Amino acid sequence: MKTLRILAYIAAAILILFGVLFLLAAFSPQSASPIGSLITGLFLVVIGFVLIIVAAKFLRPRAPEQPQQVTLQVDLPGNVSMDSIKCKSCGGTLQAENIQVVNGAPMVTCPYCHTVYQLTEQPKW
Repeated sequence: MKTLRILAYIAAAILILFGVLFLLAAFSPQSASPIGSLITGLFLVVIGFVLIIVAAKFLRPRAPEQPQQVTLQVDLPGNVSMDSIKCKSCGGTLQAENIQVVNGAPMVTCPYCHTVYQLTEQPKW
């Protein structure tokens, strides 16, 4: 992309240079067709500036995408006691580090049987 961007800048400089020359020729007394030179000069200058904008905005190097890290903090009111969580498959006791949030859902990985499932909250009533 860097080479393409440099080539676009060089082409824009050449187009603007020739556009200015055509504009100067349009206002000289020896010009055979001043309207044609004026239109050609304006057209070349506009295309040169469009190339500069395209090179600056669309051909710039992209930064590598960094993975996002989400931290979930739960602030519970009052005195809250946590029940022990048991694996649905083997009945092993799960710790807090066995729970991860994947795509917005809490997922549990059992360290004993390596079963992965979504953690769901059962109603208390």
